[in-house]
Amino acid sequence: MAVIRDLNRVDYSDTLVRQKNYTRQRTPTSIDEVWLLEHDPVFSLGQNSKPEHVLAVGDIPLIQSDRGGQVTYHGPGQLVVYLLLDLKRKGLGIRQVVDGMESAVIELLASYGLSAEAKRSAPGVYVDEAKICSLGLRVSRSCTYHGLSLNVKMDLEPYSRINPCGFPGLTMVDLHGLGTEIAMTEIKQGLIMLLLQRFDYQHQTSEDWLHGF
Repeated sequence: MAVIRDLNRVDYSDTLVRQKNYTRQRTPTSIDEVWLLEHDPVFSLGQNSKPEHVLAVGDIPLIQSDRGGQVTYHGPGQLVVYLLLDLKRKGLGIRQVVDGMESAVIELLASYGLSAEAKRSAPGVYVDEAKICSLGLRVSRSCTYHGLSLNVKMDLEPYSRINPCGFPGLTMVDLHGLGTEIAMTEIKQGLIMLLLQRFDYQHQTSEDWLHGF
């Protein structure tokens, strides 16, 4: 079983603390959780971020995170999904989690007529070489937190202030820019069901949806 929390728009730093606290305090019987949310505008630095990939953040906060990967941007109109999973209990490796996230997003986009792909050398999901979904995870005590961010309908300008995911010149796109106008609610519903299938939570029902912490 997994608890699904639809948190709407929340602060990045506060949510990071909540993820850490949940992961630190959980026991072998703690229920896995999946959080769906949007963030206020923020740049986050992965553990391996290099300063040269931060160009000119301007008035947008820059926050050090403990996820994998390089610098990225979060903002309104981007669906963020945090996966708080017990890998040992599920019998999963980190590569399986990454593959599961990518394949779920690719299947979701295919349902809207978009052909997307993953790249082994640069995790995420791409449409015609432009990145639409970024990934970043942290594993602690055999449990994951952080997850993925899918660009739905957002201001993409802040990406020009960084080298997204450490790649100079990488083009970032969203569903809106690709001509796909889908409500965020529908995107949430579609993606969560695909993720639950990937990680063997088929028994999840609508009654398990929670709002807030």
